[in-house]
Amino acid sequence: MARCWPGLLARGEWGKWRSGLSGPARSQLRAGSSSRAPGAAGEGAHLLYSREHYALRASLRKIIEKEINPFVDKWEEEGQFPAHKVFKTLGQAGFLGVNKPTEYGGMGLDFSYSIAVAEELGNIRCGGVPMAIGVQTDMATPALTRFGSDELKQQFLVPTIAGEVVACLGVSEPGAGSDVASIKTTAVRKGDDYVINGGKMWITSGCQADWMCLLANSSEGPPHQNKSLICLPMNLPGVHIAKKIDKMGMRSSDTAQIFFEDVRVPSKYLIGEEGMGFTYQMLQFQEERLWAVANILAPMENVIQETIDYTRQRKIYNQPVLHNQTVHFRLAELATEVELVRSLLYQAVVLYIRGNDVTKFASMAKLKAGRLARELSDNCLQFWGGMGFTNEVLVSRLYRDSRLLSIGAGADEVMLSIICKYMETLPQKK
Repeated sequence: MARCWPGLLARGEWGKWRSGLSGPARSQLRAGSSSRAPGAAGEGAHLLYSREHYALRASLRKIIEKEINPFVDKWEEEGQFPAHKVFKTLGQAGFLGVNKPTEYGGMGLDFSYSIAVAEELGNIRCGGVPMAIGVQTDMATPALTRFGSDELKQQFLVPTIAGEVVACLGVSEPGAGSDVASIKTTAVRKGDDYVINGGKMWITSGCQADWMCLLANSSEGPPHQNKSLICLPMNLPGVHIAKKIDKMGMRSSDTAQIFFEDVRVPSKYLIGEEGMGFTYQMLQFQEERLWAVANILAPMENVIQETIDYTRQRKIYNQPVLHNQTVHFRLAELATEVELVRSLLYQAVVLYIRGNDVTKFASMAKLKAGRLARELSDNCLQFWGGMGFTNEVLVSRLYRDSRLLSIGAGADEVMLSIICKYMETLPQKK
């Protein structure tokens, strides 16, 4: 049969497309074909991506260029983008469940396809919208997909993949950000319900979300064994959105502070086993961190290229700014650093797909990506001069948005502690 990309098909036809492939072709699609689409820029003998990865990205790029980028400036000014509308568009095209099981509406592909999507989403001209999409696909749903009951997945995962609902992740609290073990929110079992009390802070999509993947203390045991993940509908009595947080960057993504006052949640909304929430969340963090690294690659590349274009035509002392050796040498160094981060990411993803523990490599990649994004945006902004200090150019937006990468999903210092733990150089607690 003729080859075409399923992201261009209606959701119901995706299974038919896959079933119509030959056995070897289906195996290649699931594992990542070694073939390459001829003439596609940058493909060659790629370490991770196949022809199908590039076709997936091309399909997503059309949506970005038509449905998202023309409205980004408006959403940035308003401080929020229409998540339900955007997610519905992405869900209908299959992009919210690339590596999720087909029986729940996903494409059933491996995690490398999620990374390909994350990279392409980096071409959205802001950080807030792709971040919210990442929460929907790779931050609030991995544990539900892996450990949730079929009933729970039918109720929460299916509509999330379809883009019919907006999901958020409730982990951070005012007194517990990177130190997840210190959260105070409780889920006390009473009859057939959990009664939730406490609060969450810095919740992406919190003002628009329909449900939250909530981490709460469900017992009085040790901090790494007393937590559970629970699917919490946001329309329940006692859920209070205290405020929409005014942020330095990621302006188009709404971020909320949320309080819970005697919120009753059916105990069947528990994800997996009670007391396993901390472990499940640490597993979710690995995919979140890899996704975040993939998502920052295109913004860094785009800013380098736009800086080259600007400094080539911007003159100082009768010559282009780009002709100064300190400028073109620095841009060459930054481009090299981006490629090094990409190589580390791809290595981690390949190992992860093969079932390996990539906690160390994911931590290294996120640490390096966060620091590089800060360095790169600062250096490039300097080359833009006064224009770089305006809100009219991409570099200033990256300067603000990328700062979060060294804070969210585990601060740089937490990444260093994890790396030291694997190097066996971290002092033992007495």
